[in-house]
Amino acid sequence: MSDTLAVGDIAVDTRTGDLGVVMDTGVDPRDGRYSLRPLGGGVEWTADPGDVRPATNADRLRPALSEVNARSRKGGAAWG
Repeated sequence: MSDTLAVGDIAVDTRTGDLGVVMDTGVDPRDGRYSLRPLGGGVEWTADPGDVRPATNADRLRPALSEVNARSRKGGAAWG
């Protein structure tokens, strides 16, 4: 499933739906797993190449849109 990804690319772990920045390719030379870190920082995780794909623009916007929607439901300002 994975296209070729490079360090610094934003990817989706299709097992979990999580977005991550590619920190390393080939953590284990035998299986070529990707090392990903959450966009806002945090603990890295590894994912099999077949479970990782490049993030689309829609993937990248989804977390921000979810936050805006949550704020609007609570009566907060949607922007800012």
